[in-house]
Amino acid sequence: MIIAAREAVDLLIQAAGSWQFDDTLHGLRDREWMALRFLARANRFSRTPSALARVVGTTRATASQTVKRLEDKGYLQRQGSDQDKRSVILDVTPRGEKILSNDPITQLVDAIVKLETGAKNFRDLVRNILEQLDAPRDRHHADNCRRCIFLTEAASNVTREQQTFSCRFFRANLSESEIDLLCFNFERREGVAFPA
Repeated sequence: MIIAAREAVDLLIQAAGSWQFDDTLHGLRDREWMALRFLARANRFSRTPSALARVVGTTRATASQTVKRLEDKGYLQRQGSDQDKRSVILDVTPRGEKILSNDPITQLVDAIVKLETGAKNFRDLVRNILEQLDAPRDRHHADNCRRCIFLTEAASNVTREQQTFSCRFFRANLSESEIDLLCFNFERREGVAFPA
């Protein structure tokens, strides 16, 4: 069992070559790809420089430099926050969306889609591993709202099209499309109440 686990880790390290590289790809460094990728999938509460720094694993200063480079290339734009005038929200521009069509992880995503065990099973296995790694370090990873303790759903007498959700952490309403986006303030719910 331990041999298979070590082999799996060796293979994951090799697969990391699709998103970690020394030079640039399409003019972007691997951390810039990570930043752009995260911001394209993050909810409105997590598209901030501080959340980006935590997800990418850098300081706020380094994350700010990454954001500046992506802004200079026209891939990101800053928007002032409606709730806090000192905060900014980072939005991926149409040009940023276009460069993401050349994302180096696309081949990895396609390979996972083709797995016999299924992409959802693979996702759940990797999620389980990540949760085990997070626990001893008392840290959290970004994940979607469907699995978060802060997500609440409106009364069940509402039709599926009218169904509303809210986030207790941010005290804000969420659309159904938002609950599938990544949030850095995610905290895992025991058992999933909403379909994945």
